[in-house]
Amino acid sequence: METRIKRVMASVFGIEESQIGDDSSSETIEEWDSLRQMNLILALEEEFGIRFSDEETLETLSLRQFIDVIGSKTTAG
Repeated sequence: METRIKRVMASVFGIEESQIGDDSSSETIEEWDSLRQMNLILALEEEFGIRFSDEETLETLSLRQFIDVIGSKTTAG
């Protein structure tokens, strides 16, 4: 799952997958702005067949958080 998330993030942000590490977040990736956040949410929803709540859309701002949220949604459903 982590590899898939990194692949989607790299595509949305236009960076190499190798630039995305465990500590990657909206604070550490210069290309991560509000528009790309929305594009990332949409791309991850499509990739994993899930839906983020409005709160998750606004508050999920790091690779680790995405892994946790997506993990909980894919194992619950």
